Amino acid sequence: MSDETPKTAGWRPYPRYPDPSVISLDPSFDSLTIFSAAVERLYTGCRWAEGPVYFGDGRYLLWSDIPNQQILKWEEETGVVSVYRKPSNFANGNTRDRQGRLVSCEHGRRLTRTEYDGNITILADTYQNRPLNSPNDVVVKSDGSIWFTDPPFGILGNYEGIQQNSENNPAVYRLDPDSGELRVMADDIDGPNGLCFSPDEGILYVVASRSTPNRTILAYDMSDDGSDINKASRRVHIDAGKGGTPDGMRCDIQGNLWCGWGMGSEALDGVMVFNPQGKAIGRIALPERCANVCFGGVQRNRLFMAASQSIYALYVNTKGVNGG
Repeated sequence: MSDETPKTAGWRPYPRYPDPSVISLDPSFDSLTIFSAAVERLYTGCRWAEGPVYFGDGRYLLWSDIPNQQILKWEEETGVVSVYRKPSNFANGNTRDRQGRLVSCEHGRRLTRTEYDGNITILADTYQNRPLNSPNDVVVKSDGSIWFTDPPFGILGNYEGIQQNSENNPAVYRLDPDSGELRVMADDIDGPNGLCFSPDEGILYVVASRSTPNRTILAYDMSDDGSDINKASRRVHIDAGKGGTPDGMRCDIQGNLWCGWGMGSEALDGVMVFNPQGKAIGRIALPERCANVCFGGVQRNRLFMAASQSIYALYVNTKGVNGG
């Protein structure tokens, strides 16, 4: 037997069970963990990994490596990693629509859909005849509507996009699946970033990644018909605290939020988990700052984590909601 570092970890010696990287902050978190499941590093070598999305029909994961202008593909059955798309127009957040097609936010100032035959359809690239900023993260509701954030992060320099001037306010948009109408849901969020819905789609969560003095996760109640947010219901659901940096997030079927996280100290990098009331109940410690997560696997019980240069995974005792 070789004494090389195991492929299932890749950055540390064999972990003992339970994995010390899976940390309970509240007894309620224990029911979401699996005693014999450890954090695995599946791949490393990106410049900035973002936007993981799982395809159960093909048993593979896609994610963006923004500065390298590519979307990568990891095959679950073989562990093989290949280039799915290059150039990617600086793709960032990804998800699947309710027909199973890839929907991508691109820092190249557009929202796209990849058709079954591989052709790319531009879903949105302007608002009121002005170019979008740099679409960041995206989710699809059960009614087929596409919700995405559009901060200027990708056009501020020439690393994760092409430096250009912003011509629209940073905003959260809704794209109607039938008419193709693009509507602003909110344009008063400081740095709109990650977003997701509660399991019943009654609440929209949005990361305000430039709010001061602390970064926050906002919550909005949805309108009765689910096509808009109740702006008067806006509230701070989670205050990240000094140095806290929430990014992308997804919700499990119990309503817990699993949030990519970075802190002032590398000892606190990874994923933070909050219950539906916004209380921190657990965390997954990673050796890199985590940008975004998704649930996948055959049972949607495997958490995939895009963290800086690498992709990590952990089996958990819950499932992710659809549409993320």
